[in-house]
Amino acid sequence: MIFQNRTDAGRRLAQRLLTYANRPDVLVLALPRGGVPVAFEIARELKAPLDVFVVRKLGVPGQEELAMGAIASGGSCVLNQHLIRAIGITQDEVNTVIAQEKRELQRRQRLYRADRPYPDLHNRTVILVDDGLATGATMYAAVTALRKLEPARLIVAVPVAAKEVCDRFGHIVDEMVCVQTPDPFDGVSRWYADFSQTTDDEVRELLMRANPGAAALPG
Repeated sequence: MIFQNRTDAGRRLAQRLLTYANRPDVLVLALPRGGVPVAFEIARELKAPLDVFVVRKLGVPGQEELAMGAIASGGSCVLNQHLIRAIGITQDEVNTVIAQEKRELQRRQRLYRADRPYPDLHNRTVILVDDGLATGATMYAAVTALRKLEPARLIVAVPVAAKEVCDRFGHIVDEMVCVQTPDPFDGVSRWYADFSQTTDDEVRELLMRANPGAAALPG
């Protein structure tokens, strides 16, 4: 199955989550930027609030698409020590990448959320959404950080993922929902007709549309 775009993917994914519709304890959290258009459709279908949880991949120096870990809101940091040792990345190099990505994480938090506090997740059902999972490193960092906030139930929901990654998350969250796990996988973008980059402005617009009663975000 090829999704037309992230909106189409979100609508298809929402159909797998209808058991959570119209429940006051449910909160949809998106990983920006690509996860936001997907999560927007889910939140609308379930009639649930939408927010973002900012996570940044830690790319290997010189091979930035290869993740050696990730950081998330709240200070969570997950590192793939096996990969770091295998490639011979120094601690100074790791620290440099972490510092760089922390600056971008903080920039995005200010841009998308301003000074609004995160909602209380204690005893809530949280649906954590992205547009797909390849290695799962970024999502793993988000799950690790969110567990510390003690939600009653944590669901990871994505339109497409590598089967082994989907299976792995099935053991660490309360529920793993994925529309398809193609084999061979060949990357997330392979399964979208339109996988153009989601912009900061689009994220902000969708958040305001999802939460019309909230104060406007600063420009």
